[in-house]
Amino acid sequence: MRERATWFANMLDSPSFSEVGVIALVADIWGQEWMSRHQILTRLAKYFHVVWVNPAPDWQQTLSRRKEDGKGSVRLPPGFHIYEADFWLPNFYRPRILADFAFRKRLERARDVLVRKGCRKIILYIWRPEFHMSLDAIRFDLSCYHVVDEYSFCEAESPNSTEELKLLERADQVFVHTQALLEKKGQLSRSIAVIPNGVSFVEFSTPVPEPPSFAKIPHPRIGYAGYLKKTLNWTLLLDLSARHPEYSFVFVGARIHQKQLASILEELSNRPNVHFLGPVTASQMPHYAQHFDVCIMPYILNDYVNYTYPLKLHEYLASGRPVVASPTRLLREFDGTIQLCRTSEEWSAAISTALQPEANSAEARGARQEIAKKHDWDTLVRRIVLIFCRKLGSQYEQLMGQAPRG
Repeated sequence: MRERATWFANMLDSPSFSEVGVIALVADIWGQEWMSRHQILTRLAKYFHVVWVNPAPDWQQTLSRRKEDGKGSVRLPPGFHIYEADFWLPNFYRPRILADFAFRKRLERARDVLVRKGCRKIILYIWRPEFHMSLDAIRFDLSCYHVVDEYSFCEAESPNSTEELKLLERADQVFVHTQALLEKKGQLSRSIAVIPNGVSFVEFSTPVPEPPSFAKIPHPRIGYAGYLKKTLNWTLLLDLSARHPEYSFVFVGARIHQKQLASILEELSNRPNVHFLGPVTASQMPHYAQHFDVCIMPYILNDYVNYTYPLKLHEYLASGRPVVASPTRLLREFDGTIQLCRTSEEWSAAISTALQPEANSAEARGARQEIAKKHDWDTLVRRIVLIFCRKLGSQYEQLMGQAPRG
């Protein structure tokens, strides 16, 4: 009984499985912009101690780089920790022996954070192919590779990289977001599972006040929330905003600096019915989709996009608002819940339909939210934890099976 009481300690005070630690190797410094890895790892910290390993700066940047506070505006679980590379362990490129030494030492020091917390089991959680060498750098009990994207980033189909092949073949567990990724990576892994993208359902479905930046934007608002990048069909957006001066086209999110977009974004910015509101924090994002009249996902259709799982899909659905999107492979699975269209004419008709009263009835909104609720991040992360516990040993699987949900 004493052991069980320890395992099921209050999750707000400490992780449920406090003797298990996770080293998360990610490609970005912890910050305000949240992606699936942020959602998963912060929730994983309710079960295990988690160390998010900030990428080390290049050695030339060591003296000028400002140390991150590691928190931003979001309250982090007590089991979540951020490792910032010591100044004497920057990222070297050559000689190779020095680069490998610094990389290994950074991982050892991140591992030490977990050991000091009492962790006796270590999970190495890898989020990008370039970290494949970590499998030979430190001691661990379980390795995991989480594939959220097609990392070639090629618009046309390309083979798996040599780095990724090593990870797929050697990792104890692989997670992918989509069926397309499963088909491309699955035959190379000894253990692979599909974990779709999700949503913080309560945050996105609970009614919130309209953001002040919306006050002067007239209805109907046709809105997009997310990174502004070249995978969006900007030619389509130029056409739609010209065809429909009666609509307000609203873009919430940071611009990815890509040279080919500069002139298009400038042209759109000069139109009176187009509004770029800039980036917002993770805690602010739920306030926006609820106050769009129609949520859009206007993607270019190519081989790369067919591997993606838009994070905004279930965020839009949780808001209850109607959704119009391009028919990517993943989004075709939600045909009927969302409207799919290709041409400008089809998009115009779909948006018009989405603005009708029946598309915004309580029944229609509830159906969308029901789909989103099934993809709540808490539910998805529990599936990840169950898989980890099965691989760590029967005692963990048994305790996890008895642990309370929520």
